[in-house]
Amino acid sequence: MLNRRQFSATAGVLLATPAWAQFRVEISGVGATQVPIAIAKFRDEERSNQSISAIVRADLERSGLFRIIDAPAVLDETTQPSMSEWRGRATDALAGGSVMRLADGRFDVRFKLWDVVKGVELGGQSNAVDQADLRLAAHRIADYIHEKLTGEKGVFSTRIAYVTKGGSRFTLRVADADGEGGQVALNSPEPIISPAWSPDGKELAYVSFESQKAVVYTQEVASGKRRAIANFRGSNSAPAWSPDGQTLALTLSREGGSQLYVMNRAGEGLRRITNTSAIDTEPAFSPDGRLLYFVSDRGGSPQVYRMPAAGGAAERVTFSGSYNISPAISPDGRTLAYISRQGNAFRLYTMDAGGSGSPLALTDTSDDESPSFAPNGRLIIYATRAGGRDVLMTTTLDGKIKARLVSTTADVREPVWGPYGR
Repeated sequence: MLNRRQFSATAGVLLATPAWAQFRVEISGVGATQVPIAIAKFRDEERSNQSISAIVRADLERSGLFRIIDAPAVLDETTQPSMSEWRGRATDALAGGSVMRLADGRFDVRFKLWDVVKGVELGGQSNAVDQADLRLAAHRIADYIHEKLTGEKGVFSTRIAYVTKGGSRFTLRVADADGEGGQVALNSPEPIISPAWSPDGKELAYVSFESQKAVVYTQEVASGKRRAIANFRGSNSAPAWSPDGQTLALTLSREGGSQLYVMNRAGEGLRRITNTSAIDTEPAFSPDGRLLYFVSDRGGSPQVYRMPAAGGAAERVTFSGSYNISPAISPDGRTLAYISRQGNAFRLYTMDAGGSGSPLALTDTSDDESPSFAPNGRLIIYATRAGGRDVLMTTTLDGKIKARLVSTTADVREPVWGPYGR
């Protein structure tokens, strides 16, 4: 069996679109508990061709944990802000900084963070970066603020991978977590589906139809070096990395129906781990590597199951609804995200990964696909359709804050969130 996206790609029903353009971020919804924070315009940031303060504001707002307060004037790291004035603006935290071009062409990006309620400095940083790394510098400032104020690591400097369809070309791209700065990893006239990051963030596995059949490749992100690791008879699809990066689970039809197999990262040591007359596909490892979640129609309709990663008895996890696919497990192993068909709508749901509790609908859209957790487990990225286009969205786990990563000229799909570190 092919999942919804695989089927769509194979059937060639994707919409044709012109060339690629950058994303922009739109926020909707209001979180229940948010830290009111002001991010002032950085001194001289306009000379760098990047609005550092705007990138930091958008990152923090998209997390759902912060409410942005207007900061009407430039504020740099040398300022001594009037805390009583900022408290009067109902601000709990304040950040400002500067961007200065150095003699060697790099930019010195500095900032400082203040706790307005306590009236104290919370720290800051100074980093000299190339112009090409200014956006990354801004994301790292947002990560710093996120961790200082919440105690949890931010994910703004991580990366995502996704596939675009423009005209007759499919393109696998790697971009910042806000969808900006996309770099081309692979161009093809044939569909590319199911990208999956290696746990160290150095490789992507994906399925390409460039040889007129589904073949699994792995590719080094930095060098672009790639090779086919699963090119067996029949279909080769749905690669998933184990948490230690040493094993890949995948779906093969080499012996007839679609079944689950595992192999080492070199493409050797192939071993079948399901042996049923059903369609078993879309494997996803639990964070501890002990369990493998997957989709099977062995009960009469597609549902999420789980089994020991080495193989063995499977237990059904989803029971609500007759069509539940695309399992993704949160980094702490507690939450299952998946796509459920309700009537004619395919919507993003979450539930307890052990199968207890009631499912929670995070969306009210009708064509959701491909959920993937951020490495801190605070956000989920997914694909959906809006305004007649395929777009990417992020949502908080309560569904209250959604950010649309909008392409103005290309359809985007198959998002997957990379690990920490780059």
